[in-house]
Amino acid sequence: MEYLLFVAYLVLFAWLVTKVKFFTQTGLSKPQLIILFLIKIMAGIFYGWIGTYYGGLAQMYDTWSYHGESISEYHLLSTNPGEYFTNLFHNTYEGSVGSILNSGNSYWNDLKGNFFIKILSIFNIFSFGHYYVNVIFYSFITLMGPVCIYRVMAHAIPGKKNAITIAAFLVPSFIYWTSGLHKEGLIFTGISLITYVVYFATQQKKLGWKRLLMLLFGLLLLLTLRNFLFVLILPAILTWLLANRWPKYGLAIFASLYIIGSVVFFTARYINPKLDFPQAVVSKQKEFMQIKGATSVPIKELEPTAGSFLLNTPQAITLSTIRPYPSDVHHILSLAAAIEINALLLLFLLFLFFRQKGTRSRNLIYFCAFFSFSLLLGIGFSVNNLGAIVRYRSVIIPLLVVPMIARTDWDRVYKLFFNGIKK
Repeated sequence: MEYLLFVAYLVLFAWLVTKVKFFTQTGLSKPQLIILFLIKIMAGIFYGWIGTYYGGLAQMYDTWSYHGESISEYHLLSTNPGEYFTNLFHNTYEGSVGSILNSGNSYWNDLKGNFFIKILSIFNIFSFGHYYVNVIFYSFITLMGPVCIYRVMAHAIPGKKNAITIAAFLVPSFIYWTSGLHKEGLIFTGISLITYVVYFATQQKKLGWKRLLMLLFGLLLLLTLRNFLFVLILPAILTWLLANRWPKYGLAIFASLYIIGSVVFFTARYINPKLDFPQAVVSKQKEFMQIKGATSVPIKELEPTAGSFLLNTPQAITLSTIRPYPSDVHHILSLAAAIEINALLLLFLLFLFFRQKGTRSRNLIYFCAFFSFSLLLGIGFSVNNLGAIVRYRSVIIPLLVVPMIARTDWDRVYKLFFNGIKK
């Protein structure tokens, strides 16, 4: 039964990929769209297979745990539909609904898992609870994420469609972590929808109700699935909009407002004790340090002061942007992550030395850079588990890699290295 369902849905959704206007308007051919869709499905299947056979080694229990809980939710729909449609809004922690920054024992902390389980339970209605059939549904929905980024970057950096296709869809860690049945795929979709709407609404001076719904849906995904990203992306959007108003001063506006934002980060608690952002990060770090995973590494503990954050900034940057080192390799996934991060660092060096002009919106690039760096800092300050770091940072890889690859002069690189080798 599962195999028949898998084949039937695979054919159906592969056909839909070539019919949905949002996908076809990329300019990619029908075979290209189908191939990219199938690659996502294969990555999602591999993700589930790793979770089944190497869950303990690679710390991949979550995906099957979510699936098991979604089966229970699926059965709840038939036995107690009233509870099914309302339990997402139940708060079992007194007074915690307003504490969005709480990381443990709070409604918001539980919501990210409960919301994702609810989505999977809806898939189960059509898949009859089969994990790998759900992968097809999830791949189709989350294909919208890289398609959004592709359309934005193809418009902003014209004439670089091949480079943008590779960077937007096929970076290994990105396609792996955002294709498996976990939250990252929907989180990236949320980021991408927001980026897509803000970019084209400002370029075309038109929002419209469809784009407004896309924007609200993207914000909802971040708020429910990873609320600290919701907190990070709001000032990034505001800064982007202000920079678009005075485009000549885009970099200065981004730099100035992020400096002001850093001051607010440490002082907001004096206005309202609930806005104690430093303490929220410190609490999150302590939670991760209590988890003794195979890829956990020793780090210096934070204190909720500006001085402590400043002293720990080099450690945070190193953790989130450079590791895992070769010495951190424990299994095939960490080996792949170590190889990839070094390859991306090499691409960054090539970009620095061989970058070229040719973008319609510098402020888009500034948004990608500042938002991504703020996320990387947040990850580096709070997480000491390398496996979690690789997963968390996967959702901003296209925002950094696409502009980097698309704006590198590969003709110059080829002539310098390969012509030199021939001589």
